[in-house]
Amino acid sequence: MTGFDLDDFLWTYQSLLAALGVNGLLALSMYVVLAIGQLSLGQAAFMGVGAYASAHSGLPFPFVLAAAMLAPALVALAIGVPTLRLSGVYLALATIGLGEILRIFLIQSDLTGGALGLSGIPVKAGFALIYGCLAAAALALILICRSRIGRAMEAIREDEVAASVSGVNLPRYKMAALAASAMLAGLAGALNAHASSFISPNDYGFDAAVTILSFALLGGVRSPLGPIAGAMVLTLLPEVLRPLQDFRLVVNGLIIVVAVLYMPHGILPWRIGRIGVALKSPT
Repeated sequence: MTGFDLDDFLWTYQSLLAALGVNGLLALSMYVVLAIGQLSLGQAAFMGVGAYASAHSGLPFPFVLAAAMLAPALVALAIGVPTLRLSGVYLALATIGLGEILRIFLIQSDLTGGALGLSGIPVKAGFALIYGCLAAAALALILICRSRIGRAMEAIREDEVAASVSGVNLPRYKMAALAASAMLAGLAGALNAHASSFISPNDYGFDAAVTILSFALLGGVRSPLGPIAGAMVLTLLPEVLRPLQDFRLVVNGLIIVVAVLYMPHGILPWRIGRIGVALKSPT
């Protein structure tokens, strides 16, 4: 491929390439909570908090990204105490409610541009930054998986009672996972805002929450690589199936059902071992 062809390709598919990296970060934000067995669906809301925080900040861009991660983390800590007492579908419903409350607030607030959203956001997030953040987040989570913290997270996912008896501090791990998930989602929101230059309240509702969940379920949560793979597949799928683009949520729903029934460990059923990535047969 010549240099001209490469430039033309990047120009034509710049939105898709940016979306692949952003969705990879969102998939990792879902992975963090699913890795300890918590079905939290607040990632879309945290993404919105990060996006709007970055759009309204006049700080230098590195500080903008830091603010976009800090703001949703504070929200996560504020809601963590009451919501993390819940589990399963009850936690999912509570965090979905958080997303809908945020969406309604964004629609009603003049500060956020109301239902029309915000446009004209400076384009400062290039491919190098987006994929650099994705690689750094994935590497950090892989290292965590290979550590004592990762083994404690797996123990919580498999059996909370046994993990607690073994001395694992369940509230601390759950709170830390929720805050880390919020930070990754907020970072993804900021990068998306500064790559597309436009954000809207409808980008952070229930539809987005289900889509982010489908990334992790399709890819699998035995390693951070699984959700990233799921995000890549589901982001590219509308391009492959353009005639079905209006039925994207239906397709995502079918993928969730198929993944749960026939691929319980996802398309990458791998675990991160102490030395590297080891392929193990699903049990």
